[in-house]
Amino acid sequence: MAVSIPPHPPGRTLALGDAACILLFAVVGLQSHGEPVNLSGILRNALPILLVWWLLAPFLRTYTRPSWRNLLASWFLAVSAGVWLRAMVLQRPLDTSYLVFWVIALGATLVLLLAWRGLAWLFLRPKQP
Repeated sequence: MAVSIPPHPPGRTLALGDAACILLFAVVGLQSHGEPVNLSGILRNALPILLVWWLLAPFLRTYTRPSWRNLLASWFLAVSAGVWLRAMVLQRPLDTSYLVFWVIALGATLVLLLAWRGLAWLFLRPKQP
């Protein structure tokens, strides 16, 4: 008797892809600054954003009612708060370099998330009969 494994719900798939985008942002950032791509660097740069993202997601219905609006709200709030949290943990000043990093983080993660969600929408949406 074969046991069938139900497909991942779309929310879970979207969550994994969103997390991959944020991790990719951290990896590309490390590489662009000539830093080693290691677990410590990835966690330092991605974990604050991911923590805020997953804390906000249930309240914003990022995965229970996926929409472009929910994605954009999650993106802006989580990346903004995550960059701030990273600065606080690393004891970095909230100066011009902070603002530059915040703008770059917003732009880069937005591009990655929109590309991922666009592909997910094309390939993972329910098929019309």
